[in-house]
Amino acid sequence: MALSDRENYIRTARMTGPEWMPCHVSISGASWDQLRGDLEDVLVRHPTLFPGFRKGQRDFENWDFGPANRARERYTDAWGCVWHSEIDGIEGVVEEHPLADWSKLDSYTPPDPMVQADRGPAHWEAARERVERARAKGQLTSGGVPHGFFFMRLYYLRGFENLMADIATNAPQLPRLIDVLLEHNRTIASQWLSFGVDMVQFGEDLGTQTASVISPTAFAKWITPVYKELMQPYRDAGALVALHSDGYIMELIDELIAAGVDIINPQDLCNGIDNLAREVKGRMCIRLDIDRQKIVPFGTRRDIHELIEEEVRKLGSSQGGLELGAGIYPPTPAENLDALCEAMEEFRTYWWDGRGRRLRRSNDAA
Repeated sequence: MALSDRENYIRTARMTGPEWMPCHVSISGASWDQLRGDLEDVLVRHPTLFPGFRKGQRDFENWDFGPANRARERYTDAWGCVWHSEIDGIEGVVEEHPLADWSKLDSYTPPDPMVQADRGPAHWEAARERVERARAKGQLTSGGVPHGFFFMRLYYLRGFENLMADIATNAPQLPRLIDVLLEHNRTIASQWLSFGVDMVQFGEDLGTQTASVISPTAFAKWITPVYKELMQPYRDAGALVALHSDGYIMELIDELIAAGVDIINPQDLCNGIDNLAREVKGRMCIRLDIDRQKIVPFGTRRDIHELIEEEVRKLGSSQGGLELGAGIYPPTPAENLDALCEAMEEFRTYWWDGRGRRLRRSNDAA
């Protein structure tokens, strides 16, 4: 009997022998706005990746891209951070930081996560019902914290340069602010734990194009202890812990493992496929973030096919430990998205349909 999607995913993450490789594609609001009907045509051709999709589901003329994603809008979130976006469907940046001056810390009140999410009301009862419905259907259940839940939230509140100076000078106020964010995220964690989810997802961007944003030493001092405190209860409950980060994070891999990450979501070409094979494969499940800067937006169909094949061969295994994910952003054309979907569908069974047998024997011998 074939595995359920839930069991196959858990086996992939635990590296205990799945039957196929999970693949998923996330399409930005900006690409929806750019490609429209052409994008719909691609999605209906790939029901494996987009089950249940039907043309006409999206009202392109009246679509609300959401807070901090609307062009030319200034939006103040629940923390008092003021966002500005230039492009519909692309998240903006924080331009005003409520704690840029440390003197405001004493009077600062963070949002209550039981009542207020970052960008609107909290809906915990609806979240609980969603988890229960998924569980009743035998589906994977998951929860998570808002993207930018800790490190990024620190510089949203303080401003990036201020935070870098705080870290470098051991600002005495910094531990107080860290405690505020830790308590906030701990409350969110307790909710997902009470729902008994299979997996919890954390996300923030820890790297630049060529290096981590802060040194591994500073990360170990300021970031790892908070991550570990938030992640360990999930591990104790038997749940999977996933972490997304854009940018180069190879310098931080050991810290992330120490913190309790089971599934890491690194960018492929930024970190290097061979680096990921050497430093991460077999130590954490790799939820690979497929290139969105070069090959996918600008390459040929063959380029895209060869990229996916290389990644599956070098990072995959019959035991699991690899899933593929792609975020689609302008100027990626519809035909390149189609090529990506086609390649994902072709290689999702590579390690189990016989094609990977020779390489599997070679890897086992090594």
